[in-house]
Amino acid sequence: MSKKRVYTFGNGKAEGKADMKNLLGGKGANLAEMNLIGVPVPPGFTITTEVCTEYNDLGRDKVVELLKPEVEKAIENIEKLTGTKFGDAANPLLVSVRSGARASMPGMMDTILNLGLNDDAVKGIAAKSGNEWFAWDSYRRFVQMFGDVVLGMKPESKEEIDPFEKIMEEVKHTRGVELDTDLTVEDLKDLVNKFKAAVKTQTGRDFPTCAWEQLWGAVMAVFDSWGNPRAVYYRRLNNIPDEWGTAVNVQAMVFGNMGNTSATGVAFTRDAATGEDLFNGEYLINAQGEDVVAGTRTPQEITKEGSLRWAKLQSVSEEERASKFPSLEETMPELYKELRVVEQKLEDHYKDMQDMEFTIQSGKLWILQTRNGKRTGAAMVKIAMDLLRESKIDEKTALLRLEPSKLDELLHPVFDSVAIRAANVLAKGLPASPGAATGQIVFFADEASKYETSLLVRIETSPEDLEGMNIARGILTARGGMTSHAAVVARGMGKCCVSGAGALKIDYKARTLTIEGKVFKEGDWLSLNGSTGEVYEGKVQTRKPDLSGDFGLILELAEKFTKMSVRTNADSPKDAQVAREFGAKGIGLCRTEHMFFEGERIKAMREMILASTTEGRKRALAKLLPYQREDFEGIFEAMAGYGVTVRLLDPPLHEFVPHQLSTQRELAEEMGVTIDVIKAKVDSLEEFNPMLGHRGCRLGNTYPEITEMQARAIIEAALNLKAKGVDARPEIMVPLTGTLKEFKLQADIIRATAEKVFAEKNDRIDYLLGTMIEIPRAALTADLIATEADFFSFGTNDLTQMTFGYSRDDAGTFLPIYIDKGILKHDPFQVLDQEGVGQLVKMGTEKGRSTKPNLKVGICGEHGGEPSSVEFCHTVGMDYVSCSPYRVPIARLAAAQAAVKGNK
Repeated sequence: MSKKRVYTFGNGKAEGKADMKNLLGGKGANLAEMNLIGVPVPPGFTITTEVCTEYNDLGRDKVVELLKPEVEKAIENIEKLTGTKFGDAANPLLVSVRSGARASMPGMMDTILNLGLNDDAVKGIAAKSGNEWFAWDSYRRFVQMFGDVVLGMKPESKEEIDPFEKIMEEVKHTRGVELDTDLTVEDLKDLVNKFKAAVKTQTGRDFPTCAWEQLWGAVMAVFDSWGNPRAVYYRRLNNIPDEWGTAVNVQAMVFGNMGNTSATGVAFTRDAATGEDLFNGEYLINAQGEDVVAGTRTPQEITKEGSLRWAKLQSVSEEERASKFPSLEETMPELYKELRVVEQKLEDHYKDMQDMEFTIQSGKLWILQTRNGKRTGAAMVKIAMDLLRESKIDEKTALLRLEPSKLDELLHPVFDSVAIRAANVLAKGLPASPGAATGQIVFFADEASKYETSLLVRIETSPEDLEGMNIARGILTARGGMTSHAAVVARGMGKCCVSGAGALKIDYKARTLTIEGKVFKEGDWLSLNGSTGEVYEGKVQTRKPDLSGDFGLILELAEKFTKMSVRTNADSPKDAQVAREFGAKGIGLCRTEHMFFEGERIKAMREMILASTTEGRKRALAKLLPYQREDFEGIFEAMAGYGVTVRLLDPPLHEFVPHQLSTQRELAEEMGVTIDVIKAKVDSLEEFNPMLGHRGCRLGNTYPEITEMQARAIIEAALNLKAKGVDARPEIMVPLTGTLKEFKLQADIIRATAEKVFAEKNDRIDYLLGTMIEIPRAALTADLIATEADFFSFGTNDLTQMTFGYSRDDAGTFLPIYIDKGILKHDPFQVLDQEGVGQLVKMGTEKGRSTKPNLKVGICGEHGGEPSSVEFCHTVGMDYVSCSPYRVPIARLAAAQAAVKGNK
């Protein structure tokens, strides 16, 4: 039996269903499912994601040959259901061609509407509909979209607008009108001719008139769009594999531009910005879908409640709102009720917030798509908890609905209430995506990295702006509503966005923004309030967010299911306290070297390094001892009742000595030696490859007095706290162990020092003694090292460097290229390489526990806060992961999800 590449749907029947997303893409699977549950969907068919892979492997001609019989049969099915004929002049079937990957990628790939029109078919449509304006409006839209997507009609430079929009603006200016809907039939005919002439001039090709040529061109263009830069970048941001490919959905057209009984819109079953259980969305009468999201016309609210809120934000009177900007609920009340029934049906069916596209054609409602809606981190948490409270989902499902990384959005600062009252409000737009953002103005997405904190200011954004939107702190647009491209993408990113601020006058060529006569230039500071839509002059002070309510409930839920605890990497009591408030259960990495750089400490440290005898080093270390002890007391107290893993001195000594001549001269004067002595010592500490040089336990074994001082400071600090009734639980960690003998030598020093302190204080405390596993040899010989160690902590930063042979400091020159070429799927310093480094972690854990079954095992590299890496650590059977304080909630959720998935 030949492979099936095309799946049809329509009239309540479908060859696919919702659980076929991998094959049909999210859009195709949901179109099939909606047919099966009785939702009105225009008939069509889906070309599978597998064909996208075949297209990339075999090329256009072969794929057309493979698809042709199935596609022709599927077109016949649409013709039968609609009573039209594809390519016919008198009664033409017009179709839309849309992408549809298995993971939602809104706006990243290409769409073409009204396909099948030509100079003859447009007359047939006009005669059949009795609406010549509608026919020619559809035709000019088709030429514009096909010219852009298939024929490559793009602006000549970033300062220029779209070539078709340029022609459109010239015609509207000549006619003295503002809106597309004000153009006459003759104007639209003129536009079509001018559009086609521009295509011929720029591409050297005539605009295709054959419907089948148009269809194959559009299908292949959608496959091509899987590899366009914005789609590739979006996949990188969202960890979507390149090999998935996109499906292509071909559907009979339904038209929202057939007059005042027709409309098009986008709706959400709940608020995608806040999570409020409020049906909302935007629509336009006498328009097609791209008009709503493109921002070229300001859309109106679907619900009366939404319209009233919009009017208040925009300072529009009720009289003006009701007459000029009425809601769908008010203008088409019966269709609004029908839409409400459908939206509730879809949310109940999918048990999640839905993002729907709809068209009303001459008083009949059609649903063009539904998908689980993109949402902010705050909305994600609220929607999951609300659905749980409504008994629509269970606790495990609520946890699995959450994206751990999106919790990070809830941890960002918000504007200080006092500062906001004093701020100068320049303009007000729509609160498209909540948050607080302050930055310097940039007008072009590819220049977003020009300033450390930038705000991207655009008339409207397009999918090509994706990378700049990601880099910028916030996004401000002059046009567009709550469902515009800027709004939808910003919410998906958790990025602050204010859209549709009509007071903004932007001049791209001059690089200026004018608001009420005041001119702002590139680099000037603005602040955005994505929760109110306000735009402020200059910088506005921020504060820490409030993390109570549903955020706290989510973490309580995570605690209920998690098996692996989360610790933090912290070098100060302040960091430890922050992490503890987020639910950290201990410190997995306390780096002692960070404590040596302040004030008098660095002087004593340098004195120790410059000393030429053991006694000289001990004298300098005696000065450091009280500082170290005080630091450890503060950290142990902040994390009382939980283990604190203290890593002994790790970096090479050259990091602590001065390298500038002026600083070397100061040090020479302080120590009473010549500058030549200082320079000679500094030079002697230089290494060709410091990462593999004299550092870690090698330092401690060369200079055991360093280990003695640190061990004494740790044990004395714990005993001092015990005397105060504080439960300190030190865990002493030896860094960079490669052999059992070098670890044992350090362990003997630590144990002997601890016993001395116990004798001196006439008291004891329990402590653990372990090592970092960050050298491949240590993982390979973990069963031997475990004979002496109480715990292992995998230092996956260095373990990744040594396993790959990549220097983390230098890999930036080639890693992006490796990822682009598919040599690596992810940056291995951000996402744990489970195939290589992960196998060493797994082996080290298993070998260690084969010797010591109760061996405590954790991870303290950057990977400890990355969700997929946390899940891997759970599967390996680790006791804990450790990460930076502000990633603790993310790791806690990821650990709980790993436990839930493991029990399924």
